Amino acid sequence: MLTLTFITMIVLLALGFPMMVPLLVAALMLLFLVIDLGNVSLLMGQMISGVQSWALAAVPLFIFAADLMTRGHTANRLLDLVQSFAGHLRGGLPITTAASCTLFGAVSGSTQATVVAMGGPMRPKLLEKGYSDTFSIALIINASDIALLIPPSIGMIIYGVISGSSIGDLFIAGIIPGLLILLLFSIYCWIASIRMGIAPEPKSDWATRLLALRKAVLPLGFPLVVVGGIYGGLFSPTEAAAIAVLYALILEVVILRAVKLRELWDVALSTGLITAVVFILVAAGNAFTYAISFAGIPQAILDPVIASIGDNQTLVLALIAVSFFVGCMFVDPIVVILILTPLFKPAVEAAGLDPVHVGVIVTLQAAIGSATPPFGCDIFTAMAIFRRPYFDVIRGTPPFIFILLLATVLLILFPEISLWLPSLAQD
Repeated sequence: MLTLTFITMIVLLALGFPMMVPLLVAALMLLFLVIDLGNVSLLMGQMISGVQSWALAAVPLFIFAADLMTRGHTANRLLDLVQSFAGHLRGGLPITTAASCTLFGAVSGSTQATVVAMGGPMRPKLLEKGYSDTFSIALIINASDIALLIPPSIGMIIYGVISGSSIGDLFIAGIIPGLLILLLFSIYCWIASIRMGIAPEPKSDWATRLLALRKAVLPLGFPLVVVGGIYGGLFSPTEAAAIAVLYALILEVVILRAVKLRELWDVALSTGLITAVVFILVAAGNAFTYAISFAGIPQAILDPVIASIGDNQTLVLALIAVSFFVGCMFVDPIVVILILTPLFKPAVEAAGLDPVHVGVIVTLQAAIGSATPPFGCDIFTAMAIFRRPYFDVIRGTPPFIFILLLATVLLILFPEISLWLPSLAQD
């Protein structure tokens, strides 16, 4: 049964069907084989229940806010701020790129939006300075993945809904891991600039820095409003998403006037299309998870492995990390989170692991998978934006993937990296 399910999904993917089709066909097939009734209404009920959580309302709102800021001046203002302070360092331009992706991730929560917003202006500058195209593209798509860890994170919202974890705690738990990855990327950029023999940029004067800081104050207020509002008890994560849209509208439409009122229809349409894709995947993933759980497939695969590991927290976390990493290499990270999170929940509880810590590790694997061959979504976004072939896009990614895997090891060995800030917030 497992073999038949796997082959069916592979064949449908190979024929070019979108991911929701293999999920639903496999779920329906399992329903026929196991229950022998073909009760389609049962499957539909699971799909509907998968998207009924009120917390999921935050997803389209954060996507809408991110789209507004991508079309407006927010990205360039954040980029100018970082460049004015870090541009003169050895490797300053790629460090600026990584830091700008991190900052924009804090206002978008989307890796693909960050690739589009930061890749457009930074890739030509990196090429002009002498950095190779493979290095530049790999840096952009991997640094954009920090957006999944820095709040607000759409991946964390999905994990929080599926696992029942606090989305607010997940948001704040991703801050230090995200900054750690930025630090590791910056060190690699410094080494790469020395190896390529690229001299640093001239140092900006304080007048330039203060001007850039003044222009970036309002964009920087976005994550402060979202995270500060949640932990200040002013609103829930879902309400924070609505505040984010209001903030983005006032900033880009009223104050900066970068987005015209007539453009809001296009922004809303784009948000609706992306949201539809996400919610269809969530619905299909919930139906598929129900079907394979009812058939006992996860228990047959995972129970012997988990039994051999026992309640060793390090080994359980390593198994979770490897499973999500491999899954995200081939399937959309949202689908992997939807399918694997419920399957590992008993093991997480048995080992006494903090679900927030597990959520950060899971989200990091989703971030790695977004830029890892063969099917990382950021790879195909970069191909479309930069008009480069597949192998040119992925050629420079191995060092960055290694850094991200190193960060995973550090998170597994030192849980305090992700749990320290939430513990302070609870005190």
